[in-house]
Amino acid sequence: MRDETKCLRSGYKPKNGEPGVMPIVQSTTYVFDTAEEIGELFNFPNAHMYSRFSNPTVDCVEKKIADLECGVAAMCTSSGQMASLMSVLNLCKAGDSIISASAIYGGTVNLFAVTLKKFGIECIFVDQDADEEEIDKKFKENTRLVFGETLANPALSVFDIEKFAKIAHKHGVPLIIDNTFATPVLCKPIEFGADIVVHSTTKYMDGHALQGGGVIVDGGRFDWNNGKFPELVEPDESYHGFVYTEKFGPAAYIGKARMQLMRDLGAYPSANSGFLLNIGLETLAVRMDRYCENAMKVANYLKDHPAIETIRYPGLENDKYHELAKKYLSKGCSGVISIDIKGGRGPAEKFMNALKMACREVHVADIRTCVLHPASMTHRQLTDEQLVAAGINAGMVRLSVGLEHYEDIIEDLEQALAAAVR
Repeated sequence: MRDETKCLRSGYKPKNGEPGVMPIVQSTTYVFDTAEEIGELFNFPNAHMYSRFSNPTVDCVEKKIADLECGVAAMCTSSGQMASLMSVLNLCKAGDSIISASAIYGGTVNLFAVTLKKFGIECIFVDQDADEEEIDKKFKENTRLVFGETLANPALSVFDIEKFAKIAHKHGVPLIIDNTFATPVLCKPIEFGADIVVHSTTKYMDGHALQGGGVIVDGGRFDWNNGKFPELVEPDESYHGFVYTEKFGPAAYIGKARMQLMRDLGAYPSANSGFLLNIGLETLAVRMDRYCENAMKVANYLKDHPAIETIRYPGLENDKYHELAKKYLSKGCSGVISIDIKGGRGPAEKFMNALKMACREVHVADIRTCVLHPASMTHRQLTDEQLVAAGINAGMVRLSVGLEHYEDIIEDLEQALAAAVR
C-alpha cells in the first residue's frame, strides 16, 4: 500500500461484524480463562495483559506507524521527550557515551546534556556538517549510539542520514533519527540506513493539538549480536532469563523497550490518546502535501523581504541544505520555516505581538499557523554557545505554516513585519 492508503487502512483491520472505525478499548486489565494462560504471558508476552505495557487501541496505532516507517515494530509513549529518553536508555547504562548532532530540539539538548549526565551517561555533541574523519574522532570504546534529527528544530538543517549511518555502523552502533518534522510521509530514515526512528506524535502526526505523545520505531535491521549489546542477546535476569533476540527476532529492540523500560517507567499513552492520534494519522498524507505547498509559497514571499535578515527553509534553492533536501525530502520540507528578523530580539518580539491570525504558542506542526521565539521560549535554558551550535540567534522566529489559505497567512505576516520595523 502507498502512504495515503496506509494512513487509512493499516493497523486496524475490522473482521466480520466488527466496528468500521477503530474502537477505544478503555480498560486497564484483560481477563483470561486460566491462571496458566496468564503465566504463559510472562514467558512470552504475545497478548495484552496490563495497560501499562500495551493496549489494543494503541497497539493498532503502533502497527500503523511501524508500517509507515518501514519498521518491524513500534511502541508509543506519553510524549516525544519520553520516546527520545527511552530510545537511549534502552541501550545505555551509567558509564556509557552517546553522540548527537548539536542542531537538535533544545529540549533534547537539555535532556542529553543535563539529565542523561545525572544518569551517568555522557553525550558528545558534533557538528552534523563536519566531515567523516572529524566525526570519527568523537567515538569512544563506550559509545553506544548516534542521534540526529531529519529536519532540526528550529534550525531547519537537513541531517545526512546515509553519512551518519555509515559512520555509526562502522563503529558497531545504531543510528537513531528523530523524524518528527519530516514524518514518514516526507522521509523514511530506515530506508536510508537508520536503525531506530523516534517521533513526537504531538506534532504533525496528531496535527490538531489534541494530545501529547511519542513513538519509537524499530527498523529491525541492526545486528545486536556484535559484542556491544549483551543486554539484548544475553538472559535478562529481571525477566527470568528472557533473551530478547531469541524471543522477538528482528523486533528485539522494541521488545526490550516494552518489557523492561515500559514495565518499570509506565509512560504509556491512554487508549483515548491513541484514538485521537489515529484520527490525525488518517489525514497525515494529505495534510503534509498542503503544509509543504503553503510553506513553499510563504518562503518564496519571505526570502526577499527587507525586514528578514535570514530565512531557513531547505525547499528554497539557495538554502544551505537544499541539495540534501532533494535527496531526503523530495516530496517537501514540511511546514516549518525559521526566519531571523533584522534588528534581533526587539523587532522579533514586535513582529510576534503584531500578528493577528497566527497563534503565539509553545507548539509547532499544527493545522493552524503558529509562531514561537526560540531564544526566549523553548531554548531559553541553553547558553549563548549552545544557541549558536543549535543554529539559533536572538532574532529567530520559528514559523509553523498551517492549513489556512496561503494568501491569508502572507497578509498576516506582511502587516506584522511592517509593525516590526516601524
